[in-house]
Amino acid sequence: MANQRVKSKEQRPKLRRRTKRKLTWAAVVLAAILVGSSVYLWSASRPGQWNRSLGNQHLGSAEEKHPPYNSDPPTSGPHLPYIAQWGIHTEPIVNELQVHNLEEGGVLVQYNCPQGCPDLVATLKTIVLRYPTQVILAPYPGMDSRIALTAWTRIDKLDDVDEKRIVRLRSGSFDSSRHTEG
Repeated sequence: MANQRVKSKEQRPKLRRRTKRKLTWAAVVLAAILVGSSVYLWSASRPGQWNRSLGNQHLGSAEEKHPPYNSDPPTSGPHLPYIAQWGIHTEPIVNELQVHNLEEGGVLVQYNCPQGCPDLVATLKTIVLRYPTQVILAPYPGMDSRIALTAWTRIDKLDDVDEKRIVRLRSGSFDSSRHTEG
């Protein structure tokens, strides 16, 4: 009988350690599931389509060879080491320049109007001018939609102005986790 008490007392610390270890692992797994679910739900609630990040390598010039972008207009990838001026542009911005603006948390609102669309441009200007920084309006000839909204790894294509979608993409675009020099 005394022998059994000794064994059970010797086994108790091992059992407690094992139980604590199992509880710790269960807590870690539960936390990972909660964080993963939260990130997924947040990402899914953002407008537009997600595109895999192509990194943020700096190029020496716009003519420097690099892998092709995975969206048109681009949403990430190799880019020039400086940004385009925020605001209204009347000429297209080369892809390698606009990507750095996206990396800096910006949103590009680009339009494709082969025959001209002064009413559309005027409406887009009104929206873009509300933001002194972080937003660019520019033409983008040849794309497959009339309007494209781009942020880092996000693209939303429209055929008509949808102010709520523009504002939603802009307000959800500021994520400094992607900004590392490279």
